[in-house]
Amino acid sequence: MKDTFPREGRERLERAEDTQALGERIGRAVEAGDVLILDGPLGAGKTTFTQGLARGMQVKGRVTSPTFVIAREHRSLVGGPSLVHVDAYRLVDAGSEDPSGALDSLDLDTELDEAVVVAEWGGGLVEQIADRYLLISFDRTTAVEEDPESEARIVEWKWVGRS
Repeated sequence: MKDTFPREGRERLERAEDTQALGERIGRAVEAGDVLILDGPLGAGKTTFTQGLARGMQVKGRVTSPTFVIAREHRSLVGGPSLVHVDAYRLVDAGSEDPSGALDSLDLDTELDEAVVVAEWGGGLVEQIADRYLLISFDRTTAVEEDPESEARIVEWKWVGRS
């Protein structure tokens, strides 16, 4: 990741548009070989974040949840890395004992070290294939406890592993 974005941080995001904007800022800073693991409950904003990430990376294709296809590849419109959007929960659910084999078996048209990989539900799987990754955690509980009408989420990120 380029040094234009902080290595770790925390933001309270009031609306879905704010979540996309954070994703877009990170998308402008990621580089080929970066791995992002998105952690948080169902409906916390992981796919919404990835939509912004794709916009920042300037890749083609509509970003939707990869739940039914396990992974989607979005090619760059500007000669940058592709975005590989993975539903790692489905990979684990498929029963693969070899995480690198599970990702390789997706038959993607790109080398993963030449792309940015973003994995929803990636904990416990994707970090086994990467020396380092950006862990992005989505918290909806805290904001709702403070205000039950809140749509806010608190998003924290940090690099984990060897740099």
